[in-house]
Amino acid sequence: MKRQEFSRAVELLQAGQLVAFPTETVYGLGADAANPDAVARIFAAKGRPADHPLIVHLAGSAYLDRWARAIPNVAWELAEAFWPGPLTLILKRAPEVPYAVTGGQETVGVRVPAHPVALDLLRAYAQAGGGHSGLCGIAAPSANRFGRISPTDAAHVREELGNSVALVLDGGRCPVGIESTIIDLSRAGDQPPRLLRPGHITPEQIATVIGIFPELPDVQQAVDTPRVSGSLDAHYAPLTPMQLVKTEQLSAFIGGLQQDGRRCGLLAHTRRTPAVAPAHALRQLPDDAQGYARGLYAALRELDQAGNDLIVVEDIPAAPAWAAVSDRLRRAACGSGEE
Repeated sequence: MKRQEFSRAVELLQAGQLVAFPTETVYGLGADAANPDAVARIFAAKGRPADHPLIVHLAGSAYLDRWARAIPNVAWELAEAFWPGPLTLILKRAPEVPYAVTGGQETVGVRVPAHPVALDLLRAYAQAGGGHSGLCGIAAPSANRFGRISPTDAAHVREELGNSVALVLDGGRCPVGIESTIIDLSRAGDQPPRLLRPGHITPEQIATVIGIFPELPDVQQAVDTPRVSGSLDAHYAPLTPMQLVKTEQLSAFIGGLQQDGRRCGLLAHTRRTPAVAPAHALRQLPDDAQGYARGLYAALRELDQAGNDLIVVEDIPAAPAWAAVSDRLRRAACGSGEE
């Protein structure tokens, strides 16, 4: 990518405009995280409620203490192990951090992305003095309409947001394909970290670094859990209704739909897909969790645009390696078909 594109992106960000860019997870809709007016443009472009916090992207862990306070040792350990990478840390907000980016909360989510285009942009932004207050952070939720399928290609961003984005940096397809793992480190005392969103980095990997297994979502007490990106029951969703169906039930289920004259698309991962599935509506993903995640959103987007009455998704294995994919599919099915 040409240096002029990064220079233009930095100028736009410093002027309070929106710039979309690739990360290793999905494309982000970037704005100066320290500028409440710029952050408001993100919410307006996405149609996102203002009380939903944004993740702040940094050029490196050296900028962490500009955004967070009372940073525990485990945060530095995790940053050393996984940054740059798809891990977001929830920490106590530093006094200078605007509430606009935290959704009014006393916590802030931060990460250092691993994509070379994202890192080059963040480093150029920091070298240019960053934005307001010199905090050098770029808020960047997924570059799509709120609740819809996250973009993993530059073309997806333009499809969703059009001219509301001043510049889209094209870095090709995102190699991870689903959003970052989110871990809450804001708790006081000896309470263990909490997993708030599963992702590419697993609880087992986190435990290997910090010596303790994080609390999982199903054992959390929601009353004191920070709001974070992608935690709503309905999210990552196509406009077409979507349903998960067990592999052994696919043939009968799709046959019944066809008898009723309903057009369906099938998202499969095994080779045991039924012959009755219409080939033009079939998207076959790899039968491993990481490969499946990499292609998931693009496949859902294609099936959503194919004029189907229903998107049928072959159910996935109930194994720990598939936890992040399972989370995304559950939320997508919950939110699908909603206008």
